[in-house]
Amino acid sequence: MKENKHATPRNSKKNSSANPANRSKPYAAKREQAEEVRAGDRIVITIKRLGINGEGVGYYRRKAVFIEGGIPGEVVKAEVAKVDPKYITARIKDIEKRSPGRTDAPCPVFDVCGGCQIQHIKYEGQLAGKEDIIREAFSRYAGLQELRMKPMLGMDHPWGYRNKAQLQLGTSPKGIIAGLYAADSHRLIDITGCPIQHPKVNEVVDKTRGILERLNIPVYKEKSNQGLVRTIVVRVGFQSDQVQVTLVTASDKLPRRQELIKELRLALPDLTCLAMNVNPKNTSLVFGQRTEILWGSEGIQESLGDLEFSLSPRAFFQLNPLQTVKLYESVRAAAGLTGQETVVDAYCGTGTIGLWLAPYAKEVRGIESISEAVEDARANAERNERTNATFHTGYAEELLPRWVKNGFSPDVIVADPPRTGLDHRFLEAVLRTKPKRFVYVSCNPSTLAKDCKILLDGGYKLEWLQPVDMFPQTSHVECVTKLVLQ
Repeated sequence: MKENKHATPRNSKKNSSANPANRSKPYAAKREQAEEVRAGDRIVITIKRLGINGEGVGYYRRKAVFIEGGIPGEVVKAEVAKVDPKYITARIKDIEKRSPGRTDAPCPVFDVCGGCQIQHIKYEGQLAGKEDIIREAFSRYAGLQELRMKPMLGMDHPWGYRNKAQLQLGTSPKGIIAGLYAADSHRLIDITGCPIQHPKVNEVVDKTRGILERLNIPVYKEKSNQGLVRTIVVRVGFQSDQVQVTLVTASDKLPRRQELIKELRLALPDLTCLAMNVNPKNTSLVFGQRTEILWGSEGIQESLGDLEFSLSPRAFFQLNPLQTVKLYESVRAAAGLTGQETVVDAYCGTGTIGLWLAPYAKEVRGIESISEAVEDARANAERNERTNATFHTGYAEELLPRWVKNGFSPDVIVADPPRTGLDHRFLEAVLRTKPKRFVYVSCNPSTLAKDCKILLDGGYKLEWLQPVDMFPQTSHVECVTKLVLQ
């Protein structure tokens, strides 16, 4: 009513109330004002929080504004880049009020690489921002304003933690470069010396790149469909110090093969496995179906706690082993095992979570749709003598009801799905099965909150949530959520 008062002349008040078209004008004017913002306009925004992708989020005329590089508490002058019916994206032009949590990113290509999103925020601020991302997701998608969230498990040294690099190759006037594509482009950014990679990973990448250049082994060019080596994949065992190098190639015709093997062995004393994966297809997928060991063993050795693993070139393994131990211990705490429980490890991958829990459970059954991963899980169970853990190929939403029908009733279900979250059929199967405890491990707070809403409506209670910072300097955050049947 306040807007009607100011928008309508006093002598036309009566006519205004009698004419519906006139009554709608103030609201139409308000909509027009909101739509007046256009690309190129300058606006002043107070950053309220971090968004799911690490961008700063503020509001302009009640519309969310996403500003890359903004930090909560800052006031910035920004240039509008895009206006959408539901939100605005903008770029910082000037910081009027600077956050004490802002710092200079140590990586020279931080602003173009896209691999990290929040290097410009001091580590304490990163952890706080990620906690806020989780709270915002549960408020928005699950309707929970209060969360029983434990303090974030961060790292003492949040650098050099990645044990694996998967870098595309390209050429520049200076020679072969290895890196990542800039966001929303096909421009390759050289990430030599990446500060979140383990220093040994960086060293191996650089030496391998140099040897390929010296031997004049051609790099694959996507546009012309010519050349050979597409990608360098390097993995280092944090516990074993063993090195694995895999060259992803467009064909199996590798020139100067023996010279390449000799050069790499001389340059890399810890090289244990040298492989070639052939991917002849024009696809965004990195790996092809066929892998050949050029030299050395079938894989490298690595361990988590008392578990030992042999990692073949394509085997999945957590990228941050130090934080993985904290994550899995949080899963064990949430599972509440006494040695008498039956556990289902859904989306089990190569079985690492199930094997971690096996010594504390009566029985563990893992489910995974990818047969190669199941074979790795079975081999890992045998290697570690986890005789009460079995692994099965299939879909959890199909196998779980079948097992229940045959008399198997799990006390605990653990699920660690991809970023897209849980399959709705699996959620339905869980609600029919009604395990006493459901442990949800998630790398995406939004899908976690949406799925938890379904479980909460189905009779579960969220007892607590434990965030774990698996990927410092990025916006990603892992959560372990304990849900109990009421």
